[in-house]
Amino acid sequence: MASKYDGLSRIIIQNVGGKDNIVSITHCVTRLRFKLKDESKANTDILKETDGIVTVIQSGGQYMVVIGNHVPQVFDSVISVGHLESKSALAGGGDEAESNEKQSPFNAFISIITSVFTPFLGVLCACGIIKGVLALLVAINVLSKTSGTYNLLYSLGDAAFYFLPPILGMTAAKKFKISEMEGLVLGLALCYPNMLGTPDFDISNLFGIPVTMPPSGNYTSSVIPIICAVAFAGWLENKIVKKIVPDTIKLFGVPLITMFVTLCLTLWIIGPIASLVSTGLATLFTTINSISPILMGLIVGFSWQILVMFGLHWSLVPIAMSNISTIGEDIILAAMIGTTFAQTGASLGIFLKTKDKKIKSLAPAAIISGIAGVTEPAIYGLTLPKKAPFFRTCAVSAVAGAVVCTMGAKAYQMAGMGIFSYPQFVNTKTNDISGMIVGIVVTFLCVVASAILELIFYKDNAPAKKENTASQAPAANGEVSAEVITAPVTGEVLALSEIKDEAFSSGALGQGVAIRPTEGKLYAPCDGEITTFFPTGHAIGIKSNGGADILIHVGMDTVKLNGKGFTPKAAQGDKVKKGDLLLEFDIEAITKEGYSLDTPVIITNTDDYADVVPTDAKSVNHGETVINTL
Repeated sequence: MASKYDGLSRIIIQNVGGKDNIVSITHCVTRLRFKLKDESKANTDILKETDGIVTVIQSGGQYMVVIGNHVPQVFDSVISVGHLESKSALAGGGDEAESNEKQSPFNAFISIITSVFTPFLGVLCACGIIKGVLALLVAINVLSKTSGTYNLLYSLGDAAFYFLPPILGMTAAKKFKISEMEGLVLGLALCYPNMLGTPDFDISNLFGIPVTMPPSGNYTSSVIPIICAVAFAGWLENKIVKKIVPDTIKLFGVPLITMFVTLCLTLWIIGPIASLVSTGLATLFTTINSISPILMGLIVGFSWQILVMFGLHWSLVPIAMSNISTIGEDIILAAMIGTTFAQTGASLGIFLKTKDKKIKSLAPAAIISGIAGVTEPAIYGLTLPKKAPFFRTCAVSAVAGAVVCTMGAKAYQMAGMGIFSYPQFVNTKTNDISGMIVGIVVTFLCVVASAILELIFYKDNAPAKKENTASQAPAANGEVSAEVITAPVTGEVLALSEIKDEAFSSGALGQGVAIRPTEGKLYAPCDGEITTFFPTGHAIGIKSNGGADILIHVGMDTVKLNGKGFTPKAAQGDKVKKGDLLLEFDIEAITKEGYSLDTPVIITNTDDYADVVPTDAKSVNHGETVINTL
């Protein structure tokens, strides 16, 4: 399920050097902890300037991105959007997401589409480019449609589109957990010459039951029917057939029953309904475009990159493919043409405007990738971290989409991305290249407009952010009151600046004190509720009755002990009174492992107060005042 932290997660993954640079990832109470193959590949400065990130710390072979109290939600989002489940090493044995967790219908649909289309999308785009280039060569009289060269190369370009059902049958079979050969054969059956409706073969009925073919007359180039058919085959085989067929004949008995029943039901029910849905979707988008091409272009152009961020653009890709196979043209792919070029132009403008050497070094790669249609380096490295440049590119893309739709340009086949998308605008039936000319002009103007906007509006220095923004959490009643926070442990008092951890010593997470414990017991410093009790026992968050958010972090990097030496005496969600015993910890065992026991006690919502005043005492006993909030 999409999370509000997905955009931040993608920025983090991109700027730690990409998922391939991540060896492992875990988190503690305030930070994501990465082990990276090469820390020099990380864009630390960009991460530090990104809203939602407090700071970045590199220490002890770990690359730590400090988030604040909502780090568990960000961690879950990073794992989800980056598909990093195999690299997750949750400290304390945190619960992993269940692989069989039920998905919402929409999320299940997105999962199916990505699984079915991604394995061959590159090949499909390559074939589309071949068809588009051939049509262009015919239009400018370089090739003739009757020539051997044209006919042979057209066979290569059109094959992937003509035989979409068997290709999709194979990829869908893997998703729905049946043999890929079964999916392939079901797709081939739908494209078999006898199924093409020639006068010599009667396909009007099956066992006397009428067969209704799609409006095109056959299933070649169709998308939705075969996916629905294989989905049914997966259910039938795994829920019924495998349970009733004896082991001695399973080798051929299972595919025999599955394919026979599935083909019959596809020709009688599944195919006609799926074809009706395909035609309906094509009609819907065509109608919207005919009513208001400007509105159609604005919506698709503006929202496309936002959908890409969350992976939701996959919901439109099969519709576009279905439109091409059903009515021979598509508006969606035409309307989004400006998105990659707007990002390219923005990268160029930022490159020319910025004085930041790190950002300037990122821009050339983003520009080159953008020209080829790959916008991730531009989005996650340059425009999205600053937010405003990203939304300026969305606005430019929206205008481009409106212009393209208004001028009647359409996509007639799948093609590549960026400059390789131009052949999709060539009408392969009429060899009309006017749509391609529109696409080239509009995308060039996208680059120019986005570059000019960034030259005018881009600023290197992002608005100053509150250092502890990520960790703030207002009191339940929206107010805080002055109160006394007592020492949770007995020991020597230290200034936060003396702590050998930048997140604490810099005050980025809030103001307070540190205590070097001389006794292995930790008590509640006030009346309130335990809002966080990390599974390893090394960190506790408490919301006081007066509204203070208190973080007590026992030791430095003690999360690595995975709970060894810590014995919790309370639990998250408990209501506590000042002086209640919350935790026991073995000072000798922890120090023997080489860890410092310096324990920060900080008010993470410091900005809610006029002042946070730490004690000037050199040592304290638990229960004595260490912080006054004003």
